[in-house]
Amino acid sequence: MRQRITNGFLALLTAGAAVAGTAFAQDAAAATTSPAPDTTFVFNTMLFLIMGMVVMFMAAGFCMLEAGLVRSKNAATICLKNITLFSIATVMVWLIGYNIIYGVEEGGWIGTLKMWSADDSTALETGYSAASDWFFQMVFVATAASIVSGTVAERVRLWPFFIFTALLTGLIYPIQASWEWGGGWLDARYGFSDFAGSTLVHATGGWAALAGAIALGPRRGKYGPDGKINQLRGSSLPLATLGVFILWLGWFGFNGGSQLALGSLDDAISVSNIFVNTNMAAAMGVITVVVLCTLLKRKIDLSMALNGAIGGLVAITAEPLTPAVWQAALIGSVGGVIIFVTMPMLEALRIDDVVGAIPAHLFCGIWGTIVVPVTNSDASFLGQAIGIAANGVFVFSASLVIWFFLKIVIGIRASADDEEKGLDDSEVGAPAWPDFNGGGALRPAE
Repeated sequence: MRQRITNGFLALLTAGAAVAGTAFAQDAAAATTSPAPDTTFVFNTMLFLIMGMVVMFMAAGFCMLEAGLVRSKNAATICLKNITLFSIATVMVWLIGYNIIYGVEEGGWIGTLKMWSADDSTALETGYSAASDWFFQMVFVATAASIVSGTVAERVRLWPFFIFTALLTGLIYPIQASWEWGGGWLDARYGFSDFAGSTLVHATGGWAALAGAIALGPRRGKYGPDGKINQLRGSSLPLATLGVFILWLGWFGFNGGSQLALGSLDDAISVSNIFVNTNMAAAMGVITVVVLCTLLKRKIDLSMALNGAIGGLVAITAEPLTPAVWQAALIGSVGGVIIFVTMPMLEALRIDDVVGAIPAHLFCGIWGTIVVPVTNSDASFLGQAIGIAANGVFVFSASLVIWFFLKIVIGIRASADDEEKGLDDSEVGAPAWPDFNGGGALRPAE
C-alpha cells in the first residue's frame, strides 16, 4: 500500500510537472512570437542604425572603386566628389527629400515640401525611432548619387556635378521613390514591388548617369576617328577590388536592413535568408563573368569581373527574400551575363562610362526588377514593367534636362587643357599620387 501511495504521489508530481512544463513552453512560444512592444522597438531601431552604418560604408566602397578605375591624375577629384556628394545628400534629404518620399498621400504623385524633424510621440506604435528610419533612408539616397559619380568621371567639373547631385537627391530620387516606398501611385494602383531598390535606387542612379554621359560626351582620346576604342587604364586595380569588397559587405546592410524589422523570430530568419541570397547572387555574378571571359575572350578582364559582383548584387536587390538559394544564384548569374554583354555594347555606342556603372546599376537593376514575379506571387509582370518604364522616363528625362541646362548656363565639362593635365590639378590643386606622377617635389603654397 505504501509503495502504491508513493508511486501515485510520484505520478502526480510527474503529471504536474508536465502540465507546468507545457504551460511554460506555451508562454515561451508566445513570448517568442509576440515580444513586448519596447523589445520590438529596440531591435527594429538597432536594425536601422547598424544596417544604416553598413550602407554608409558603401560610400567608401564607391570611392575606392572609382579612384582605382580612373587615371591617377583624377583620383583626388574622385575622393572629393564622393565625400561631398554624401554630405549634399544628407542635407537635401533633411531639407525636403524625406518628406517628399513619405509625405505623399496614398496613390499620390509627390509628397510635401518641408523639412524633416523627428517625431517620436507614438514611438511604440511606430515600432522604431524616427531618427533611425531617417538615417537608413538617407544613406540609400546617397548611394544613388554615388553611381553617377563614376560614370561622368575625368571630365565633369565639380560644381555642376554638385548642383546636379543636390537636385537628384532632393527632388528626382524622392519623387520616384514616393511612388512605391511612400505608398504612391505605383504601389497603390499597380502593386509595383522593389524590396531594396534595384529600380528605385540603382536604375535611378543608372539613368541619371546615362544622361550625364550623353550630355558630357566621351573623354578626349577615348575613341579614335576610325572607330578605334582606346583603353584608358585606371590607376589601381587593387584599390578598385578593395572598393568592390566594401560594396559587397555594404550590400548586406542594404538588402538585410530593407526587411525593416528585427523584432520577431520571423524577421530574424528573413534577414538571415536575405544575407545568404545576396551573397550567392554576387558570387555567381563574378563566376559567370570569369567563365565567359575565359571561354570567349581568352583573358579575364578584372574590371568586368568586379562589375560582375555588383551586377549580381543589384539584380537580387529587388527581391532578396523570396527566392530559393538556387534562384538567387541564377538571378545573379544572369546579372553577370548582362555585364559581359552590355559593357562592350556601350563602348560600341561610344558612350563613355568610366567605371561601368550603367551596365551594373541600370541594366542589372531592370533585370532584377522584372524577374521579381517569378519568386514573389504578390507582384505582376505588368506592374513591374510599368514601374520600370515610369522610373526610366521620369529620371532620364529630368536628368537630361538638368544636365543640358547646366551645360548651357555654366558649362559642365572641363577644358581640354584641364582634362589633359587631370582634374586633380585644376579642381583640387593637389594630386592623389604625388610620388608617382611628378608631383612630389616641393612647390610654393598657393
